Amino acid sequence: MDFALKLAELTPDTQLQAWVAEQFEIVNTKLAERDAKLAERDTELHAAKLKTQALVLELAHLRRMRFGQSSEAINSVHGDLFDETAGSDVAALEAEIDALATPATAPALTTPTPVTQQKRLGAGRQALPAHLPRTVHRHDLDADHCNCNACGKLLTLIGCDVSEQLDVTPASFFVHQHIRPQYACKGCETVTAAAVPARVIDGGMAASGLVSWVLVSKYVDHLPLYRLEQIAARAGVALSRSTLAVWVGRYGVALQPLVDRLQTLLKERNVLHADETPVQQLAPQSPGATRVSPGKTQRAYLWAYCSGELEERVNALADPDRTALPAIVIFDYQLGRAGTHPRAFLDGWAGSLMVDDYVGYKSLFAERDAQGRVSVTELGCVAHARRKFFELHAANASPIALEAIERIKALYEIERRGKPLDTEDRKSLRFTEAMPLLVSMKAWLLQTRGSTANGGALARAIDYSLRRWDALSRFAASGDLPIDNNPIENAIRPIVVGKKNWLFTGSERAGKRAAAIQSLFATAKKNNIDPARWLTDVIEKLPNWPNSRIDELLPLAGYRFS
Repeated sequence: MDFALKLAELTPDTQLQAWVAEQFEIVNTKLAERDAKLAERDTELHAAKLKTQALVLELAHLRRMRFGQSSEAINSVHGDLFDETAGSDVAALEAEIDALATPATAPALTTPTPVTQQKRLGAGRQALPAHLPRTVHRHDLDADHCNCNACGKLLTLIGCDVSEQLDVTPASFFVHQHIRPQYACKGCETVTAAAVPARVIDGGMAASGLVSWVLVSKYVDHLPLYRLEQIAARAGVALSRSTLAVWVGRYGVALQPLVDRLQTLLKERNVLHADETPVQQLAPQSPGATRVSPGKTQRAYLWAYCSGELEERVNALADPDRTALPAIVIFDYQLGRAGTHPRAFLDGWAGSLMVDDYVGYKSLFAERDAQGRVSVTELGCVAHARRKFFELHAANASPIALEAIERIKALYEIERRGKPLDTEDRKSLRFTEAMPLLVSMKAWLLQTRGSTANGGALARAIDYSLRRWDALSRFAASGDLPIDNNPIENAIRPIVVGKKNWLFTGSERAGKRAAAIQSLFATAKKNNIDPARWLTDVIEKLPNWPNSRIDELLPLAGYRFS
């Protein structure tokens, strides 16, 4: 109701009408100001709420990185942060209880104990590896105890109780002494002896096993050379860091052709994974400086590439079992994170590339061949999409995030069942079971996003999946495309852990050498080959090996040891 009009009808006093209208105008103005302030306050509260959500999410993420488990499994019971201590305490208590239950002085061979009552400690443990050498220790009765203590009759052997203990010998140095008799011809006045085999370092004192120990310790176990120097010194062997450094540099160059060949073979694959991790490099000394300034470093990047794990040999005549192709891992050390580096590494390659959402890879997916077709097809990592929801659920137990996690879990269950299948059967399984789940999940994400406020952590998690949906779901239409980027992340993880030991690389050349040697070792481990044994064998073969047979030296599945 318009009260001003109503008052005008009731009284002819125009002044009263004007005054009441003025009062209504004042009230309306105040109400409008109040509404504007309330709207502004609502906006501020919404922004504060979003910021709080972001901070809580970040705090939960940091706490999980600092104190939590590396696994992203959703468990109702969290693991004990002190499992090792608890395990040690339980073992100590059991030992003390056993000691209290055992008499101080045990009778020596006085009362026979039935075999059925004996229980050997650790009898249910896993058997020790059969390939390890055995040193046999036989513990027999002496002559004074070959008769029964009860009746005096001669004891009869009925069997043996065999127990095994695992032992280790620390780095044991020994010397190969090569003796070459020299024969002289008095008539020709010449001397003849057996030829000296070619070596990577002529006249070097390091045998192949020692060089392998140095390189594996440095690049697999991430031990700096000064620690290897100390280990050798404890055994009474003088190995200076400068000598060890020379071996690393010389053998790094000798092994480079193997890395180049692996890179060529990698680019023949149709499916690749890619990722990168930062490393610190000692900043180069400025021109004219008299000494290096300590502590100054610059950021470099170790770009990593590996082959897809689901690709098979397709030549049925050459390989009727259609077994998976051997895995290949290549690390590429560069001084930056620009997209030019993966473009240069993958120059001329075409196929499907699994990556995260880093913008440096985007230009690869825009390139087209002469026929206008996309050269590199983008594959999205489902594990990355899941991680967004996992962190949200870990921060505030979001039921929507848990719903997304459960939907993704169903996809991984299908992948688990499809892993042992061949490409065609896996493709059929994905099309029948995974594709409907993906269609349903996208519809659910779109519906959920419509009722989710912009700017929040949940909105960002959903937007990440919807923005990359084509790349994330592309695997389900094939049998050889991966669902996530975990293979390359697993290959990078040992290096990330090792950075705590070596902190930084000394130069760009050192970084590239490390990347090359780590490529060989990572490839060996992916193919279940012992890096130390492989390298020892290759160092023996390498000096006289023809380049036309270089593929036989690569650490791939099926490698033949001497």
